[in-house]
Amino acid sequence: MVVDVQGAVAPGYEPVKDAFVRNFAQRGERGAAVAVYRHGRKVVDLWAGTKDVDGTAPWALDTAQIVRSATKGVAAAVPLLLHQRGRLDLDAPVSTYWPEFKAAGKERTLVRHLLSHRAGVPALDHPLTPAEAGDGESGPAAVAAQPPFWEPGTAHGYHAQTYSWLLGELVRRVTGRTIGRWAAEEVAGPLGLDFWMGVPDAEAHRVGRVGPVEAPEAGDGGLRLRPKRSVAEAYQDPHSLTRRAFGAIDPLPDENDPAYRAAELPASAGISTARALARFYAATFGEVDGGERLFAPATLTLARTEESAGPDRVLVVNTRFGLGYMLHGPASPLLGPGSFGHPGRGGSLGFADPESGTAFGYVTNGLQKGVTADPRAQALVRALRSTV
Repeated sequence: MVVDVQGAVAPGYEPVKDAFVRNFAQRGERGAAVAVYRHGRKVVDLWAGTKDVDGTAPWALDTAQIVRSATKGVAAAVPLLLHQRGRLDLDAPVSTYWPEFKAAGKERTLVRHLLSHRAGVPALDHPLTPAEAGDGESGPAAVAAQPPFWEPGTAHGYHAQTYSWLLGELVRRVTGRTIGRWAAEEVAGPLGLDFWMGVPDAEAHRVGRVGPVEAPEAGDGGLRLRPKRSVAEAYQDPHSLTRRAFGAIDPLPDENDPAYRAAELPASAGISTARALARFYAATFGEVDGGERLFAPATLTLARTEESAGPDRVLVVNTRFGLGYMLHGPASPLLGPGSFGHPGRGGSLGFADPESGTAFGYVTNGLQKGVTADPRAQALVRALRSTV
């Protein structure tokens, strides 16, 4: 496939462009963008293919896409910044701010447990419809009433969808603002990010259509399999915690539906450019274009200090989490041991690597089957690693 790549790379970053081109030729890419910041300066800004996975209009400079769980990385900055400003105690029970949450054996659930996927409520006994998921009330009520699947704090399992209502309601109780509004006013606005949790009507025309695509190459990245039970089996079993966690919204929402894109779902429905993801992560540890960094050193430490590690009760592999962020490891390889960030199921990825001064963002409209290590994103990360 011949692809017309737009944008630019700084000298020395040509391997990233080469890998980006190969993704279209070899890995089933339809439309995508990648951006890299180094020491606060943009050194990679590339886009190519079509705006819509099933269309012909070209991907433009300002095209944005739904980034699924890569949303979680930006969303996690909100409670961390509230903590940094002295408004949220990470070691307080969630019920300190949200009294209803202590129901059904969750009275000892701490704020930090929500961020590190240790809260014990990755699924719901009664899944929500897409309309309920985004109405701002049904989700918080459901997770508040839900008995935990394990004693909070004693194990971890990826809160794929319930993370939306856990973080969203906590932020609303602390600030009086929705998490989407708070992030827009306190993070995206000051940093000039094309990133939204709840895309405004005025920006909706920029968002491309996403859809599933088959990966032509097998075994190039993706989740590792457990010896006794494959990830595929866990997804196929309707009674597994894996299936139930990803199925907390049932039926599965139409991610191209304007109503879904307008909903503030910080677990799964953020809209972003690659440039915005990279710029956000660059700002977590340093100045970008002369602006102030987001995280104080102590907050940066919280984001990337291991809180959860080992067998993940939902993803059925060994995972590592700091407070709100996936950490570098076999299930989600990033740039190096100090990297932190978040992938989106099917492709998107954003992360920071403070040791090398590097921040990365990748978005795509072609959603493949991997959850934490998409082969296209990993090809770009490997290429980037060769430039550091």
